[in-house]
This record gives sequence, structure tokens and C-alpha cells, in this order.
Amino acid sequence: MPKVALVTGSNKGIGFAIVRSLCKQFNGDVFLSSRDAGRGTAAVESLNSEGLKPIFQQLDINDPESVRAARDFFNEKYGGLDVLINNAGIAFKNADTTPFGTQAEVTLKTNFFATRDMCNEFLPIIKPGGRVVNVSSVMSSIALNRCSPELQARFRSNDITEEELVGLMERFVQEAQAGAHSQGGWPDTAYGVSKTGLTVLSRIHARKLGHERPADQILLNACCPGWVRTDMAGPNATKSPDEGAITPVYLALLPAGAGEPQGQFVMDKKVHPW
Repeated sequence: MPKVALVTGSNKGIGFAIVRSLCKQFNGDVFLSSRDAGRGTAAVESLNSEGLKPIFQQLDINDPESVRAARDFFNEKYGGLDVLINNAGIAFKNADTTPFGTQAEVTLKTNFFATRDMCNEFLPIIKPGGRVVNVSSVMSSIALNRCSPELQARFRSNDITEEELVGLMERFVQEAQAGAHSQGGWPDTAYGVSKTGLTVLSRIHARKLGHERPADQILLNACCPGWVRTDMAGPNATKSPDEGAITPVYLALLPAGAGEPQGQFVMDKKVHPW
């Protein structure tokens, strides 16, 4: 069977650049995915005009039926997935006046909970030697350092469970909605907390793969693409989308037999302490 890679939220921005790079370097089929079929198809056509041949897959990570349908498609057609890059994510602008509690609920719904659902549906079909990359952010580390010492200790611990992490993310949303998140030890950044959760989830899932499928040599990491000129980050960011794709693609293409990085937070192709 041919190898296959899937990039979520890839009709524009960093995800689009990741697909472009994979089409040039990955020896297999590359799937560009988007909630909106029209935008996704247009993105594929744009890359076709560059001589690249990605394939479109409709996928809304916030829709469990869409996620399961995509999982079943890859399992049936390819016998699983070789590369999964969880890139889909959202962020409110700094000037947005949406109440913080609403921002917390909406941001964590996509960036943490829906990405967790993607992982839990797709990790069982990642093939031996597979690579999973969760696109996090340096804000995960900044937000971590702004949490209370108690929260920092749990988020850095090697024994935190997925259930405990989910409970903490739910608590953040509840306390943000009650206007009590600061007293609860949380920083004033819903995006940052969502990415803290994603980085910790990556550590948990990598540890789990090591216990449950040690012989399969699957590597799973979180990364920061950098400050990239996208709709989300704005026009003043320092990196182009193609530059932002470098680290996610590096992790997706770690050579067969590599044992590390695993369960790490990676920036500019270097492991950063968590």
C-alpha cells in the first residue's frame, strides 16, 4: 500500500504550506483537509497549478461524525495512516471584545478537545513507524509559566493522566466563564492554555504509545512553527508560512528507526525544555 499523510486545517496558512512541503518530500499520498469543501478544493487546485498533487479530504475536527468518516476512509483505503499533522486551530484577536469565558470555551473546543478527539480516533490506525505532529505554540510554554505553581507542577509531571488533563482544561473553561480563572491560578490567555493542554496531551500520548506499542516505533511530538504571517497571527509576523512549515515537516519526516524526539516540544527543529 502507498504511504499516506493527512494534514488537518490545511486549506490556508501554515497547514497549506505543510501540504506543499510534504508534496515535495513525502514518498506517498498527501491529503489536504478542510471543513469547507469549496475552500479545500480551491486549495488543492492552487497546488495543482504548482505541479503538486495533493488529494482533498473533507474533515471538520469539531464534528465527531466527520472525524470517524475520515478515519474509516484511511483505514479502508490505506490500512491506516503514516503521518498525521494536527494543524487545525483557532485564536481570537487581541482586540476581540468577546467575553473571556466565551473565548475560553470556543478556543479550547477546537484547539484541545477536538484535537484530542482526532488523536483518540486516529492513533489506533497510525501504522508502525508512523509520525504524529501536534502543531502547538510557544504560547503553550509562556502560558505554562504564568500558571500557579500547583498547575505548573501537574502540567510538567510525568504521571499526569489524560483524564486529569481533561479535567483541568474543563476547570479552566468553567472558571473563565465564572470570572474566577485568575483566582484558580490560570493566565489571561485562552489560546495559551489551549496550547498548554495540547503540548501536555502530546507528552501523555507519546508515553502511552511507548507503553502500548513499543515495537511500532511511532514518534509523536508537539511543535511551535514560529510566529508566522497568517490570518491568525497577522501581517507583521517574522516567518512566511513556508518557513513555519519547516519544523512540523521535519518531525513528520523523521527517518525510520529514529528514537527521538519523542513526546517533546520542538521549536526550530530543536527540543525545548517543558
